[in-house]
Amino acid sequence: MAELISDIELLEQFKNSSSKERAFTAILKKYQEKIYWHIRRMVVEHEDANDVLQNMFVKVWKGLENFREDSQLYTWLYRIATNESLTFLAQQKKRNSVFISVEENGLSNSVRADSNFDGNKLEWKLQLAIQKLPEKQKVVFNLRYYDEMPYAEMSSVLETSEGALKASYHHAVKKIEEYILNN
Repeated sequence: MAELISDIELLEQFKNSSSKERAFTAILKKYQEKIYWHIRRMVVEHEDANDVLQNMFVKVWKGLENFREDSQLYTWLYRIATNESLTFLAQQKKRNSVFISVEENGLSNSVRADSNFDGNKLEWKLQLAIQKLPEKQKVVFNLRYYDEMPYAEMSSVLETSEGALKASYHHAVKKIEEYILNN
């Protein structure tokens, strides 16, 4: 079971050519679902989240041998997932640069059309509010609210000070509250 093997053991196994693929598969199984949902909350659509997740794990495969272990493995994975998600969103914005509001409406419509979200529930309004946030606030809110990531780890993932992250989270919460109360 991947859950029973520590990250340190998995990294040691990855360095050994005879157990490299097995170790990578165990890492994938251990973190794939959690990282998928982190990406999904950022890019909204399932197909896009799967594409970003695949790209992310290709980068992990290529870069894992050079992982310096100065942070925890899942912190490193979250950093790559976050960067891949932001890159995807930036590319999507460039493709749809005719009107930014068209893209925002597209994301909102994706949330509305998604069968995982019930339009009669607060969760639906929350998802719409999150999509209206600036990218950095969206990432910070998702990591803190959904993943319950401590600010110290978030600081390592996003390479930003804890104070700036706390401020971003506070602003995101205020904007979300305002959106939910007024819509």
